[in-house]
Amino acid sequence: MAVAMKRSELLTRILITAAVIGAVGTPLYFWARTPLIHARVAENGGWSQNVIHAKVNEPLHLRLTSDDVMHGFAIGQMDMQSVDVMPGKVTDLTLTFDKPGTYTFYCTRWCGVNHWRMRGTLEVSGSNADPTTASAPLYVSLGLDIDALHDVPIMPADKPSAIRGEQLATKLSISQFINPDFYRVNSPYQLFEDLNSSGLNDSGKWDVVSYIWQSNTTPESLSHGQKLFAQNCAACHGENGAGDGVFADQVALEFGKSMSSANNGRPANFTDAKRMLGASPALLQGKILRGGMGTGMPSWGPIFTEDQIWDLVAYIYSFQFQYH
Repeated sequence: MAVAMKRSELLTRILITAAVIGAVGTPLYFWARTPLIHARVAENGGWSQNVIHAKVNEPLHLRLTSDDVMHGFAIGQMDMQSVDVMPGKVTDLTLTFDKPGTYTFYCTRWCGVNHWRMRGTLEVSGSNADPTTASAPLYVSLGLDIDALHDVPIMPADKPSAIRGEQLATKLSISQFINPDFYRVNSPYQLFEDLNSSGLNDSGKWDVVSYIWQSNTTPESLSHGQKLFAQNCAACHGENGAGDGVFADQVALEFGKSMSSANNGRPANFTDAKRMLGASPALLQGKILRGGMGTGMPSWGPIFTEDQIWDLVAYIYSFQFQYH
């Protein structure tokens, strides 16, 4: 009986040990199967894995680390918070996709002049594909040449005021101008010309333009646009939109020699009234979606949703107009 008890006790210990190993070993098994993706500044290779595969409704486990400076990781056109990718540490991330398709993952922290090159593709396979097809962007359907000059011949002497414009607009019929169909396809200067019969002087017309432009957006949209600009644009274009961000000189040095580079290779100056007041929202949409050819301006189409782009466009005009 003592021998039987010892055998029984030994078997119990073996079973308990196996259970513990199984409980601990399972996450270790999945940990070992998940490759470690390294982030490096673009000049040193960017992401060590440029293509990631996943399946619809199946968790995707990612392990990320940095080999140099702080980076960030996010997936474009998805409602997710970016995660920090720190040197010498491993960031674990689990994602689940409910739709198949091709997604773009990218670095969210400005790590160098070629930061925008830190992108990769995430291929999600599955059978429940969305049969709908995306419509062409507005700038495409309008046939806009987004590389053509659009300078205006008449500029405001001072920054136009929406507050003054609202007071002047009470004497005018402007309802036809406050709707997306008009706002998105016309430039501020085109509206300025439409007001030629208003009896206002040039300063008054620009104030009314400012008020109408403000009326075609919302405080929420401007706030969202400001955050997007600060996170993704200010490093080159500057916090105040003057084309003087911390990487502006490096961008000019790298792209200024290009024959196709506008503005001597420097990032666009959104405070330049001559240039900006001739640009329609649809034209700015096109520049953001496609990026600048030979200018270092990246394509943001795979990153931003359509709503985010319109929010960003609305905020860019605030460098021209005094809304508050």
